[in-house]
Amino acid sequence: MRIRRILAAVFATAALAGLGLTGAATATAATAGSVTPASVTPGECTDGGGTIDRSTPVLPTCRGGMYDGQTVD
Repeated sequence: MRIRRILAAVFATAALAGLGLTGAATATAATAGSVTPASVTPGECTDGGGTIDRSTPVLPTCRGGMYDGQTVD
């Protein structure tokens, strides 16, 4: 009976530790996966500290700030 309690405690600890590692891995993957988008909205460009350059031939481009060089849709 005592062995069953010890084994139950060991399995519970292992399960909780596994959940903690999974949560940490998910949080790391979420922060590592944040990449600037290929195109941004005009509001995102200006909110990120940039200005909209409309002199480009095809699409306007965000100049400066967080989204520098991204196209503006």
